[in-house]
Amino acid sequence: MILFQGLEDKVVPPKQAEEMFEAVRAKGLPVAYLTFEGEQHGFRKAENIKRVLEAELYFYSKVFKFELADPVEPVKIENL
Repeated sequence: MILFQGLEDKVVPPKQAEEMFEAVRAKGLPVAYLTFEGEQHGFRKAENIKRVLEAELYFYSKVFKFELADPVEPVKIENL
């Protein structure tokens, strides 16, 4: 599971996302958590949307063991 959290999100506060991250990590499953300053529930900034999509693709490439055609910024994945 990969979680993306806007730090100004009032619908799903960061604490809830952190608890979900910790619960999945405690089960020994692959999990990653990225936070974004200035974002709420649903990202608005183009650079953050791009980062989320690339991070999701990177996560899938590691979990499902396939090579990406182009390099993207890595994501720290727990329990991989």
